[in-house]
Amino acid sequence: MSSVDELRPVESVPCVPGSVPLLGHALALWRDPLRFFSSLQRRGDMVRVNLGTMPMYVVTTPDLVHEVTVRQAGSFEKGRFFDRLRPLAGNGLANSGGEQHQRHRRMIQPMFSSARITGYSETMSSNATALADSWKPGDIIDLEPAMAGYAVETLARTLFGTDIGLPAVDAVRKHLPVLLTNLLVRAASPKLLDRLPIRANRLFDQAAASLRAVIDEVVATSRAAGPADRDDLLSLLLAAQDPDSGTRLSDEAVRDELSTILFAGAETTAATLAWTFHELAARPDVEEDLLAEIRQVVGDGPVTARHVPRLQGIRRVIDEVIRLHGVTLLMRRTTKTVILGGVSLPPGTEVAFSLYALHRDPDLYENADRFDPDRWLPERQADGPGRRAYIPFGAGNRKCIGDQFVWTEATIAIATILDRWKLVPVSGHTPKEVASAVAHADRIPMTVTPRR
Repeated sequence: MSSVDELRPVESVPCVPGSVPLLGHALALWRDPLRFFSSLQRRGDMVRVNLGTMPMYVVTTPDLVHEVTVRQAGSFEKGRFFDRLRPLAGNGLANSGGEQHQRHRRMIQPMFSSARITGYSETMSSNATALADSWKPGDIIDLEPAMAGYAVETLARTLFGTDIGLPAVDAVRKHLPVLLTNLLVRAASPKLLDRLPIRANRLFDQAAASLRAVIDEVVATSRAAGPADRDDLLSLLLAAQDPDSGTRLSDEAVRDELSTILFAGAETTAATLAWTFHELAARPDVEEDLLAEIRQVVGDGPVTARHVPRLQGIRRVIDEVIRLHGVTLLMRRTTKTVILGGVSLPPGTEVAFSLYALHRDPDLYENADRFDPDRWLPERQADGPGRRAYIPFGAGNRKCIGDQFVWTEATIAIATILDRWKLVPVSGHTPKEVASAVAHADRIPMTVTPRR
């Protein structure tokens, strides 16, 4: 750590060029947030970006991100991005802090154990098979909504194990795309727009209120029905008990955690799967290797959880897809004075980082914009950028609690679909990245061709 004499005041952090009065850098962020964040690494290890008149300090190196998320995590709370998520996720794990976050995480962590995920994998596999069965040779499929449908259906069937949850499933299908589309715009908007009825605010608030109301009703109905011997996440949340205090989650807390899981799980899985088939279409050599692996490991039966650890080629592909098309923006807020990169940040300072930009940093990754699953081979990892440079699900006590759920779900879907179908890009359209919570595609139209 720097000595007191070496410390620099926060005012010394360079401001990114292009800030305009009142709006700051908001216009550049709205126009092309992925390019904007990727450009910041060239400006310095820490730079100032203005959200209107509010400064946000963006760190661009693995070491400084590690300081924020792990080493000095106790000196930060969730920042503005998560404030704007609160109408949807309330005080769920994504937003809560301090003792409440620790207590809820202790209660929820067992629901994502290996044994539980093995149970959920039956739903993942049956849904993937149903999706593959629904296609016919020659069909043109837009992968974004197709994979989103699979992800939402899988989440819904693991969250709500009975017909009680059907209204919530319908509400998720209707409202979640609206929420995801408008979240980043809300987070990057100047504070002066917070209470104005601009389109992004209006659509987000309406969708969030509708979804929360439906989930509230489902939770209340399930609670009134009494204890049930089921493994769906709603039943487990209602029955969860803190091992230290013996307390249980209120209906509001259950609603917030369900909303958080829906938000966090749906877009990540859908975007990862859609981009996977797009990237594989340009690398037939990788696709053929995966197909051989699938047929050797799985054979002719359904893909199950026991196959997932042995499908190492798919794991490398997923790692690479998430590296290329990852989380756009995360934010934290200092709760006390923090020394970061030799700069003294006072309490209340907004600090941000982009995993998308970090994972595409050419100083860390050779041919950073190239899809290259072999970069994750053990023999190449020895000379790679190190563990701190790749944190697809975050790090520290804020690391995503459902990461193994996503790995398992995506692996099963990829193996199931690849064994049945070859997906061929439709000519005339090149998918473009669209920034939301993660970088998803505008459209990925592909033609379905049978393998056998």
